[in-house]
Amino acid sequence: MFYQSAASWQAAKGKRVLLFGMSGLGKTHVSNILRDGGEWFHYSVDYRIGTRYMGEHIVDNFKREAMRNPFLAKLLRSDSIYIASNITFNNLAPLSTYMGKPGNPDLGGIPFAEYQRRQERHRTAEIAALLDTVPFIDRAKDLYDYDNFVCDSGGSICEVVDPADPQDPVLKALSENLLMVWIRGSHDHADELMARFEKAPKPMYFGTDFLLQVWQEFLSENNISEGDVDPDAFMCFAYRKCLDHRLPIYQAMARNWGVSVDAKDVAKIRDARDFELLITATLAAQVPDT
Repeated sequence: MFYQSAASWQAAKGKRVLLFGMSGLGKTHVSNILRDGGEWFHYSVDYRIGTRYMGEHIVDNFKREAMRNPFLAKLLRSDSIYIASNITFNNLAPLSTYMGKPGNPDLGGIPFAEYQRRQERHRTAEIAALLDTVPFIDRAKDLYDYDNFVCDSGGSICEVVDPADPQDPVLKALSENLLMVWIRGSHDHADELMARFEKAPKPMYFGTDFLLQVWQEFLSENNISEGDVDPDAFMCFAYRKCLDHRLPIYQAMARNWGVSVDAKDVAKIRDARDFELLITATLAAQVPDT
């Protein structure tokens, strides 16, 4: 663990943390608070994925849709218009739109094979973006003179690592340079996340084995073929399964590689000082004295 005690955390001139857990529990909210305080650099893994690693795929997807419109197609072919992604830390819709949802094209779905290809691109991009965290720590200091650094990871970090492997390349690199902090939700949070997702199902990344399993379960339980799948219905089905699937992985990540904080405590954070005090208390309670 990067900080061996609460005292080492308090004494550190530069504080470095990586926040992980399900989307919607406060990772980006806290990261924004830290950044807005003026003394923390905010590195967003999802933003890095959507700009550095999947930016061209995202824009090509926009262009593909635009080419279906004869008026826009003519302008594109003559280089008369420019299409770009306006992705931000707080608006990752361009990335989500590219990821898509599998199922009936009349309902906005894409073929499952294409969905798998995009999922695999995301997996490769997520691993690369997570590993980029380490050089960005030095970059934040060298370019902007930030001593403090927060990595706002995506909810799917648990799908691209093996917390039981002490040589996992991603977790090893991250834990040697930052404190891994799991934002742990309660059963009430899980119900809230599910209710929120059902109101607006969004594309997301799933691990390969998990995706194939839930896809076949959905087809079998509903006795339908790929072309009949309601994309939103599938995403809600997969998300319910995902909540249970990811929990033990997050738990193992916190147990083997870091610490955990409760989402209800994270919700009380109002400034960087509150966050630093929460981590101090967490290290004091969860890290054995040496």
